[in-house]
Amino acid sequence: MMKDLRGIYSIWLRDITRFRRDRSRIVTSLAQPALFLFVFGNGLARGLALDEQGAGMGVSYLAFIYPGIIGMSLLFTSMFSAVSIVWDREFGFLKEVMVAPISRSSVAIGKAFGGSSVAIIQALIILLLAPLVGVKLSLPVILLVVPVMFLISFSITSMGIAMAARMQSMEGFQMIMNFLVMPLFVLSGAMFPIERLPPWLHFLTRIDPLTYGVDALRGLMLGPKAAQFPLALDITVLAVFGAAMISLAVFLFNRTE
Repeated sequence: MMKDLRGIYSIWLRDITRFRRDRSRIVTSLAQPALFLFVFGNGLARGLALDEQGAGMGVSYLAFIYPGIIGMSLLFTSMFSAVSIVWDREFGFLKEVMVAPISRSSVAIGKAFGGSSVAIIQALIILLLAPLVGVKLSLPVILLVVPVMFLISFSITSMGIAMAARMQSMEGFQMIMNFLVMPLFVLSGAMFPIERLPPWLHFLTRIDPLTYGVDALRGLMLGPKAAQFPLALDITVLAVFGAAMISLAVFLFNRTE
């Protein structure tokens, strides 16, 4: 047990250290969210006249999409953190980890915690933009938001690890990742309300796990009226999805040659 815990900690620490040493990554982590938030958000709001009354959201459009942008950052960072598994396999580092005197389950869990921690750090940086879009975040709200961000990032990272566990090439993983990332983001309701969608599209948003993560963040940041589902339902769906994905990741890692 102690060997496995040390193994989880070592793998987690490796991901955190790599992120901390890559200062350019820390700076550029704000680029894509800021682009979507201020450029795309302002352009869409003005071009389609999406104000509080026109969109029926009760808040400004920038404030409405702000939790969705945080969800987008968690999604992209969590999925891309799984790329390191394929990278380590190609360069032989993963083979060294696999023959270490720790269980393979520890490798998957350590990577999940490492990728989740990096995603949360980047999301916390985006929280600094809250005053610029008119969102007021108190300390109690932030303390509630962080666990939700962990559930989102842990679930998505675990899904990425499960995919990367059987991938042999970077190209194959990137193709599958690109096939999943954009639909997950677009269908999550990050950029538009989901209550007025046609039935077939409404069904797709309901089976998207990120929908419940964005909804939970929106309810905590903007108030319960901004959420589509009860917070308890959002947390339950994220927890069940995360448990299923980390179980799948552990299972596939144990079968990896």
